[in-house]
Amino acid sequence: MKNIFIFFISIILLSSCSDGFTDLAPISNRNEADFYITENDFISAINASYAGLQDDGVYGRAYWTMFEMRGDNTDQGADGTGLARQFTEINAFTEDALNEQVTAAWTSSYAVIANCNVILSRIEGVEMNTEVKTRIIGEALFLRSLMYYHLAVAYGNIPLQLVPFSTGEELTQVDATTVYTQLTLDLTTAEANLSASYGASDLGRATKGAAATLLAKILLTNNQNAEAVTVLKRIQSSYGYSLVENYADLWGATNENNEESIFEVEYISGGIGQGSAFTNDFSPSAFLQTGQGYGRNRPTSEMENSYEDGDARFTPSMGSTYLNIAGETIVANYVRKYESDPPTEYDSEINFVVFRYADVLLMLAEALGETDESYGLINQVRDRAGLSPINAGTPGTFSEKLLEERQVELAFENHRWADLKRFGVAAEKVSAAEPLISASSVKNLFLIPQREMDINTNFVQNTN
Repeated sequence: MKNIFIFFISIILLSSCSDGFTDLAPISNRNEADFYITENDFISAINASYAGLQDDGVYGRAYWTMFEMRGDNTDQGADGTGLARQFTEINAFTEDALNEQVTAAWTSSYAVIANCNVILSRIEGVEMNTEVKTRIIGEALFLRSLMYYHLAVAYGNIPLQLVPFSTGEELTQVDATTVYTQLTLDLTTAEANLSASYGASDLGRATKGAAATLLAKILLTNNQNAEAVTVLKRIQSSYGYSLVENYADLWGATNENNEESIFEVEYISGGIGQGSAFTNDFSPSAFLQTGQGYGRNRPTSEMENSYEDGDARFTPSMGSTYLNIAGETIVANYVRKYESDPPTEYDSEINFVVFRYADVLLMLAEALGETDESYGLINQVRDRAGLSPINAGTPGTFSEKLLEERQVELAFENHRWADLKRFGVAAEKVSAAEPLISASSVKNLFLIPQREMDINTNFVQNTN
């Protein structure tokens, strides 16, 4: 069942854009002084923060561009004109500080953060149900942390704004490690505040498992493996997740929010502005009856070749078709995980799965290092895919085998760029998959958008 609160998130649109994110102060159709005073105000406000995740600058488009296409999983293909130019530049590491996707990711992520900061700054002084207040605080901390995690992975040195912006305030950058340290504190609180599960009317809200999964990912990124083990084993033992029996049953509207799902960005079709664009963006035109398919985010040959023979994950994840490009017939790969039949263009009900239990098992293997237990965790995932187990005697280093497993298990789910950076092999893997990209041209960080550099003259631009 789709989350009922999705129907109400348009009641209040809290973020407004002006010269830069520093001016993104949540406002509403009502005077701000008359808002944030009742329990329903805060429920509407947190729902609007969830709605921000749907934005084209977040999961709607920019995140898959920056975290899948940037790596070796996908590319834009032969079409580099019009809107596709933005994607081609990101894929080739040739984008500048004016790139629309890079700018949208910064602005939209900070818009969600700004909403959450106002909620957190106002809620303590409001009389309301204690259980609801505690939950909303946890949700705001989780959503803010989710945005900051992606910003830190993408840009590295960013402003860490934890309270609403005040006019005239000068922002300063902090390094990613400082961001991760703060998020560790925030997510610990969020996990304590949130419920392990919810009823149907609140399905899709952040849970203890969602906060803990993001916490574990940040601990791994911050080289705190022992601490990550503790968190991941808590998820494994206490929060009730399990692998779906068949990999194909993870995908499609009827399979959303299943026993493996930990957190999803909720979408709903029906012409109310809450549908997703993934089906139209990823599918070739010949496959769609409604609107155009643009065939973006195309799996690379390296991605295709990463699947072992007989891997049950291949067919639900990607496919191939013939396209005619400038009179030439070519074979084009395409993503299948987000296929649907939207009633109108860009109005699919397909959710985006942010975290699921297979990722937890693979992260736990990573945190433990090479042990029999780790191989057992990896082999749980491989067994579902119909593959034989691996062990220390299987060719390759433990890191190589684990990274390969993460690539095929989590393909097209926005984990790849962060994984390549965390494992320290971004330049190696990208240059191997993309012959025209040299290892020396692979940059670890995106450029900070030019408008932010212009507004905040003390900011230092990324160079690597």
